[in-house]
Amino acid sequence: MNVITKTVQLPDGRTISIETGKVAKQADGAAVLRLGNTVLLATVCAAKEAVPGTDFMPLQVDYREQYSAAGRFPGGFTKREGKPSDEEILTSRLVDRALRPLFPADYHCEVYVQVMLLSADGVDQPDALAGFAASAAMACSDIPFDYTISEVRVARVNGEYVVNPTFQQMEEADMDLMVGATKDNIMMVEGEMKEVQETDLIAALKVAHEAIKPMCELQDELAKELGTDTKRAYEDEVNDDELRQQIKDELYKPVYDINRQALEKHARHDAFDKIIADFLERYDAAHTELSEDELEEKHAEAARYYEDVMRDAMRRCILDEGKRLDGRATTDIRPIWCEVSPLPMPHGSAIFQRGETMSLSTCTLGTKLDEKLVDNVLNRGYQRFLLHYNFPPFSTGEAKAQRSVGRREIGHGHLAWRGLKDQIPSDFPYTVRLVSQILESNGSSSMATVCAGTLALMDAGVPMKKPVSGIAMGLIKNPGEDKYAILSDILGDEDHLGDMDFKTTGTKDGLTATQMDIKCDGLSFDILEKALMQAKAGREHIMGEMMKTMSEPRAEMKPQVPRIVAIEIPKEFIGAVIGPGGKIIQQMQEDTGSTITIDEIDGVGKVQISAPNKDSIDAALAKIKGIVALPEVGEVYEGTVKSVMPYGCFVEILPGKEGLLHISEIAWKRLETVEEAGISEGDKIKVKLLDIDAKTGKYKLSRRALLEKPEGYVARERRPRREDRNGGERRPRRDNDRHGFSGDRGGDRAERNNDDARNDNGSAE
Repeated sequence: MNVITKTVQLPDGRTISIETGKVAKQADGAAVLRLGNTVLLATVCAAKEAVPGTDFMPLQVDYREQYSAAGRFPGGFTKREGKPSDEEILTSRLVDRALRPLFPADYHCEVYVQVMLLSADGVDQPDALAGFAASAAMACSDIPFDYTISEVRVARVNGEYVVNPTFQQMEEADMDLMVGATKDNIMMVEGEMKEVQETDLIAALKVAHEAIKPMCELQDELAKELGTDTKRAYEDEVNDDELRQQIKDELYKPVYDINRQALEKHARHDAFDKIIADFLERYDAAHTELSEDELEEKHAEAARYYEDVMRDAMRRCILDEGKRLDGRATTDIRPIWCEVSPLPMPHGSAIFQRGETMSLSTCTLGTKLDEKLVDNVLNRGYQRFLLHYNFPPFSTGEAKAQRSVGRREIGHGHLAWRGLKDQIPSDFPYTVRLVSQILESNGSSSMATVCAGTLALMDAGVPMKKPVSGIAMGLIKNPGEDKYAILSDILGDEDHLGDMDFKTTGTKDGLTATQMDIKCDGLSFDILEKALMQAKAGREHIMGEMMKTMSEPRAEMKPQVPRIVAIEIPKEFIGAVIGPGGKIIQQMQEDTGSTITIDEIDGVGKVQISAPNKDSIDAALAKIKGIVALPEVGEVYEGTVKSVMPYGCFVEILPGKEGLLHISEIAWKRLETVEEAGISEGDKIKVKLLDIDAKTGKYKLSRRALLEKPEGYVARERRPRREDRNGGERRPRRDNDRHGFSGDRGGDRAERNNDDARNDNGSAE
């Protein structure tokens, strides 16, 4: 084996090693990356020839985590890894977005990049290393690739920028950015922030780029040592220079003129389609000597050349005249229309439309039982804020079936989720789910989701800290020219034909999330800073339009929203509330029609009660407070008679807390039996707590203390107890009641024998 190992140091002194030549040698390229106890294997394989008719880069990136990497079993019945999780898909997208622009424009062979997490101890974050590993595998192969890249995570921890921070360091971070770059240019950015300023983002990008440069140099050295710096030959396109020039000469001006007409999306596309259709009709008439198959090949070539013409015409119209496809200036924002509560039954709903892009967002509020369980290799926990983004084909007028959720939907939804999540208070008791249905799309649908989501949250009565808006920025910059144009609120065509898609979300006080993809070389930090400041102005304008519709959250939630109350109870009462086998809490839920959940957090019992109405919540609260409440001497309680004895009855004054109501304390007259007072098991009676025995904790109750004393009543002196007669001071006996009431000696005996009959200690044991 020809094993080669290269190392590079992170700014804090940790070492990353890249090894090739030991494993996966049948792949076109393979590399093993190691940082501490974290190990990733990246492989790349490419087809030798392109599929005929392919005119795009068929790249597939898959990042997968093995549960064995952390010494865990997968969940589920099969106990094996299944379909990729959302987090694995998001990491795959991060790698894909950095790699894809760096393949030659005319290379169309299928390329498959696979990155596997083989070992992890939960200290270092493996997703930050996947891009470096994938590019290293590319460097070890002869697959055509213009530049090596790498990716790092940058976090700001206590004011200091940290490259590839550990999981523990991330707990204190106010900025989390993933940055992909070549040695010379930044290619991809994605991350979230806690309302930081634009200058802070630029500073973080500079730190990331400085850390990436030596990683790219390592890969260049590795390729040179392996001899893979010379790439394989390919010929994936057959070009007709004469046809290319003919299309440019004949079609450039008509296309340019359409760009200046400021047509709406479908009218513009129809006009562009007519130009090429008319040209092909003329071309076919002039080349009758060509066979049907030859004409089909020429049509495919013509479509590629026409794409270049449309791209050049659009860019020149913007650079030379400052006029965009829809007639706007570079800083203009499309018209905005908003509406809240368009739907009657969702807990919150809103429509946000900007130009030809529309999001209908709904907000649903649920209980703790609705939280999402996240069970990944290195992360297990619950999410209480969910955001799902759907992009049906009709939103762009496409006639095709809607399939399952794709990577694009997951990625766009995650960006919007990052932009909004920190604005929901941590003590808000509800689980929150936002769903964005894109009803129309012509650029920036993820940013429309942020805006519609903000309005839907406020419509549901979620007490957001601050509203959030979002915008997508574009860039037009031709190679070799100093002239460039930054575009606010880009259209779909401006994204497709332009050089940058730079999305930012934020409040009035700072950025909350960002995503950037760059398709050109030589993008300076000055341009990025200008784009950020222009985006800030655009976000502020959009926010102003949103606030005209709804400026603050609803003061009262809608009637159909389940009510939730959260309380804290001492840790030692958690078991009492739940009961053996959950018996008590289940009974409480059945009796009150509520849903009750309990968690122990930081040594305190966190109780959440949800119900469709206030009465159910109040009833559940009363029961729980009764369980955790401590009886107080002198207080009056409405209790339930649990059992009747010859010497009295046992009354439950609080859930699980019983005391003895002796027969002598039931009424002011002498009773031979408890039943004489009309008391039977199950009755509700009011009693007063006279005393709590300091040794046994037994509760002594009285009913007669709440009754009016009969006129002329005189209590007899009580006869001293046996122990008093034997050695203590003699107690005087009570006189007989002048109205015929006498002391209850039988009751005294019964009370003395009570310990043998029942050990109540406040409750039956």
